[in-house]
Amino acid sequence: MNKESKEQLVAEFAAKLKEAKAAFLADYRGLDVGQANDLRNKLREVGVEYRVVKNTLLRLAAKDTDLACFDEFLNGPTAIALVSDDPVAPAKALVEFAKKNDAFELKAGMLDGKLLAVAEIQALAELPSRDELLAKMLRSMSAPATNFVGVLAAVPRTFVQVLAAIKDQKEAA
Repeated sequence: MNKESKEQLVAEFAAKLKEAKAAFLADYRGLDVGQANDLRNKLREVGVEYRVVKNTLLRLAAKDTDLACFDEFLNGPTAIALVSDDPVAPAKALVEFAKKNDAFELKAGMLDGKLLAVAEIQALAELPSRDELLAKMLRSMSAPATNFVGVLAAVPRTFVQVLAAIKDQKEAA
C-alpha cells in the first residue's frame, strides 16, 4: 500500500469515525475464516461496519475524534465495529460472539465520546434495545386510556345484564 492510498484510507476512516455514535475494539487473534465471516454477517444484520485495521492507521484517523481515547488499546491485532445507530444490538452481538468463541476478546468501547470498559460493554448488551424500550413506553402511555375505555364500557354492559336478569326473572314467574 503506497502513501497516497494510506492517506486516502485514513481520511475515509476519519470521516466514518466522526459519524459513529459508538465503536467497539476487539482482538480477533485465533479466529478462523468461518468464524470471522459469521461475526461479520451478524454485525451486518444489525447495521454495523466491522473492519480489521492497522493500529497506526486507526491511531492517525482517530486523532481528532472521540475515538482518540482508544490509543492505549491499539496494540496487537485490532478489529473495530463502527455503530451509527442503536449501540445495544451490536453490543449484544459482540458479547454473545465473545462468549461462544474464546479466541475473540473485546478490548474497549466508546459510546458518545465516553470510553467503555469490557464490563460496561457487557452491561450495555444486557439492556433492552431501543425498539423494545419504545414499545414499553407506548404500552405504558396507552394503558390509562385503555383502562378508561374498559370502565366506560362496563357501565352499559352491566346495565344490560341487569335488564336481562330482570326479564328472565319475569318470564320464569
